[in-house]
Amino acid sequence: MEPEKQSAAPSPTARDTQEEIEVSVILPCLNEVEGVGVCVEKAWRALQAMGVRAEVLVVDNGSTDGSPEVAERAGARVVHESRRGYGSAYLRGFAEARGKYLVMGDADDTYDFLAIADFIAPLRAGFDMVMGSRLKGNILPGAMPWSHRWIGNPILSGMLRLLFQTSVSDSHCGMRSFTREAYHRMRLHTTGMELASEMVVNALREKLKIEEIPITYSPRIGESKLSGFRDAWRHVRFMLLFSPSYLFQLPGLLLMLLGGPLVALLAGGPRQLLGRTWDYHTLLFGALALILGYNLILFDVFAKTFSMGADFARPGQWLGRLKRWYSLERGLLIGGLLFLAGLGLEAKIVRDWLNTGGGEMMAVRGIVVGMTAMVMGAQTVFASFLVSLLLIERR
Repeated sequence: MEPEKQSAAPSPTARDTQEEIEVSVILPCLNEVEGVGVCVEKAWRALQAMGVRAEVLVVDNGSTDGSPEVAERAGARVVHESRRGYGSAYLRGFAEARGKYLVMGDADDTYDFLAIADFIAPLRAGFDMVMGSRLKGNILPGAMPWSHRWIGNPILSGMLRLLFQTSVSDSHCGMRSFTREAYHRMRLHTTGMELASEMVVNALREKLKIEEIPITYSPRIGESKLSGFRDAWRHVRFMLLFSPSYLFQLPGLLLMLLGGPLVALLAGGPRQLLGRTWDYHTLLFGALALILGYNLILFDVFAKTFSMGADFARPGQWLGRLKRWYSLERGLLIGGLLFLAGLGLEAKIVRDWLNTGGGEMMAVRGIVVGMTAMVMGAQTVFASFLVSLLLIERR
């Protein structure tokens, strides 16, 4: 059954031109008939108390329960986004919003829209973004499952603090505000729940001034749309993909630092160390670690080059140094020389075998070293072509 019509009406200070609107409140909506009207009414009450020119914008994401009509009767401007997803709805809402300051929050009454003034004051004082913190505020009984409060949120927020060096305590709180300039600087792309992480990551990369304030988090009205494990994995995946240094570079360097010395140490013959003889088996493990580590370093180069070329991240000092040092010809030369060195070693082994009449021969050490050089050389050659492709200038 559809709820009764909300009593609040749109603020008489709302106007149609972007210059006259100071605050835009954006709510994504998918079958939130029980909560969306309540949220819109609270938002208008807060905006009227502030005396600002404002709008409340509800982005309907395919509701079938009459949510858009309830939102309109409560005084919201409703737009429709056919592409499903938390991020898709917000991206449409941000693009449609006309205010100088943008406030976002869910349409299920978990966030208190009466507190909008608390999210606007820091922006007027010079901050670029304001984030609510449920963990520093008050989580009412029944508002958050214990697994989310004590396991999921701490782990995800901890990962973000570790990977991106931030002090944000609740990186997945859904009530936030930011300036229009900050929105353009963040250059948001993701269409799912990971948009929450993308906003924080891009805000940090842009060195935006972020203020975090404690909030009250209430039990939701209506049925939850969250899928705990799936949504958590989307956040983890995003953070790893946007932090290639931790996903690729760090393990790659560790493997190369392990494998390189082992190959160099055992290339000339077995060695006595720590009371043991180290020989072929250790050499094979060293070659494996060296090749795998080099692969990961190349993946790091690919990921960073692609992220910057696709405008997921601004070109930084790293890409500038790469462009100054790197050229396709230089990469081909280095890779080719390394491949030929390995090939030469393998050819020498074949020649020695032929000189002995093609009989039994023990040349494991030389084959491993030559193979390693050939594989790394070939990888360098093909990686050079791929990096050159990613570095092609585009409008």
